[in-house]
Amino acid sequence: MTPRKPPVHLLWGEDPFLLREAALEIVGPGVQPREIDGAEWQGGETADLATPSLFGERRALVVSDARALSDDALRELAAYLEAPDPDAPLLLCATVPERGRAPAALVKLVERVGTVREVKLARKDLAGWLVKRAKGEGLDLAPDGAAMLVETLGEDPAALDQALAQLATAFAGQRLTRELVREQFRGLGEQHIWDLCDRAFGRDLPGAMRSLRALLEARDDPLMILGGIASRLRDLLRVRSLPERMPVAELAKAAGLRFDWQARRFREQASRFTLEELVEIHGQVVEADRALKSGASDEVVLPVLIGRIAGEPVRV
Repeated sequence: MTPRKPPVHLLWGEDPFLLREAALEIVGPGVQPREIDGAEWQGGETADLATPSLFGERRALVVSDARALSDDALRELAAYLEAPDPDAPLLLCATVPERGRAPAALVKLVERVGTVREVKLARKDLAGWLVKRAKGEGLDLAPDGAAMLVETLGEDPAALDQALAQLATAFAGQRLTRELVREQFRGLGEQHIWDLCDRAFGRDLPGAMRSLRALLEARDDPLMILGGIASRLRDLLRVRSLPERMPVAELAKAAGLRFDWQARRFREQASRFTLEELVEIHGQVVEADRALKSGASDEVVLPVLIGRIAGEPVRV
C-alpha cells in the first residue's frame, strides 16, 4: 500500500481571501484550525500542532501571509516537516503579486513532503463561483444575478462574498435575480473605487488602469474617485506607521479598520511602499485635487496619478 501523503500544503496566489477559503476547505468540516499571520509566528506552533488535544479534537494550523515567516520560523517548520503529524493539516498561504510565482524558499520546504498548489479565480469564472458559493449557503442566486454582482461590485472575492450575505438578509427566501442585485447595490460606485485602490496600491498598473477606465467611462465623479484614493492612502499611512509584527486584530483596531482581513490586506499593500513614498503620494493626491478643481481634465489627471502610485518604484 502506498503511504499516505502528509496533510501539508503550500497554497499561493494573488488573493488572500481565496487562499484562506481553499485552506479551510482542505481542513474540512468539524475542525477548528488555529489561524495565525506569518508575521506573528512566536515559536512552538508546530509543537502545538503535533500535541494531541485533551479532548481528542483534530489539530490544524493555517498560516496566512507565509512570505512574512522569519528565518527562525522556517527552521522550525523544516524540523517539523522531517516527520509531520499524518493527521494534523498544516496550510501555508502565500500571497503573491499578479503574475508572481510561489516563494522559492517555501516551495523547497514543502514540495518534498506535501503539496504545492496555485489558487486562482479568473474573471470569467467569478459568476459561476458565486452561484456555487450561494448554493452552498442555501441561497438561490440566478446566473444573471451573479453576473450583475461582478459588474456592479468588481472582482474582489471578499467583497462579493459579503454581498451575498447582504442579499440573503435583504431578500430572504427569494431568487436573487439581476433586478434584485441592482436594487440592493444601486449607486455603489465606491465598490469600483475599492477595486481601483486595491489594484493601484497592489502595484498592478495594467489592472489599475482598466479599473480607472471603467470608472471614467461610467461617468463617475472624478472627485469621488480621488476621495476614495485619498481614503485608502490614509488607511495605509496609519498601517505603515504601526509596528510590523503587531497582531492583526490589534492592527485593525489601532488603524480604525472594521475587519481583520482589511488589516491583512492593507498591511500587505503598505509593505510595498516606504513611509516616505506614501507621504509623497499624499502630496500628489493634493496636487490632483487642486488640478481637478481648477478645471483640468480627469482623463489626464487621474491616469497620471494612478501611474505614479501603481508604477514600480525606481530605486537609485
